[in-house]
Amino acid sequence: MLDIRNLNQFYGESHTLWDVSLTVPTGSCTCLMGRNGMGKTTLLKTMMGLLPAKSGEILFEGNELRKKSPETRALSGIGYVPQGREIFPQLTVEENLKIGLLTRPETQGIIPDRIFELFPVLKQMLKRRGGDLSGGQQQQLAIGRALALNPKLLVLDEPTEGIQPNVVREIGDIIQHLNQTEKLTVLLVEQKLPFARRIAHYFTLLDKGKSVSTGKMDELDDKLIQTYLTV
Repeated sequence: MLDIRNLNQFYGESHTLWDVSLTVPTGSCTCLMGRNGMGKTTLLKTMMGLLPAKSGEILFEGNELRKKSPETRALSGIGYVPQGREIFPQLTVEENLKIGLLTRPETQGIIPDRIFELFPVLKQMLKRRGGDLSGGQQQQLAIGRALALNPKLLVLDEPTEGIQPNVVREIGDIIQHLNQTEKLTVLLVEQKLPFARRIAHYFTLLDKGKSVSTGKMDELDDKLIQTYLTV
């Protein structure tokens, strides 16, 4: 579904992504892993058009996205939940969920019922401001907002960051449900190895802006963990 080939990206004179390649098969859950500062978030932002790519290819369902706007990439079927969630704290839960729907007139601004089936707490808190929610509730809101557009690919950047353990388990259950039951393709960045092992089928490791290893999750052995993940 997603095929990134030989992607290069620069911050000014600093070369941050070096010929990065990443494949996300249709129907899979793929985990992008690596220590802090290795380029994982930069790769996702470049993929979404929030940062410019110097060279390489970003293919989604065979279509080249590199010269497309971020809005066009989202409307092509990619739901993106950024690191830190980036909800609108002064807007209500309902207003946050409806923000993305403004780009899709056919939805008539109606929040899909499945969002509340997945996240019942959001229905209870529709009129509360996003900034008043807990970290876990904000993460559920961010995921719900991405799902409201019915994406083909859900991209999650550190979905468990700063969230209490019981909510981490709940979010993992929801990601598994979306991937395994609803057949939604998932790409996530995740630091927690047990969480990644539980829900992901494939992994790609980044080190110093380069893709250094990829494979099935059960091929992520102690040597790779020690070399590229252990702090």
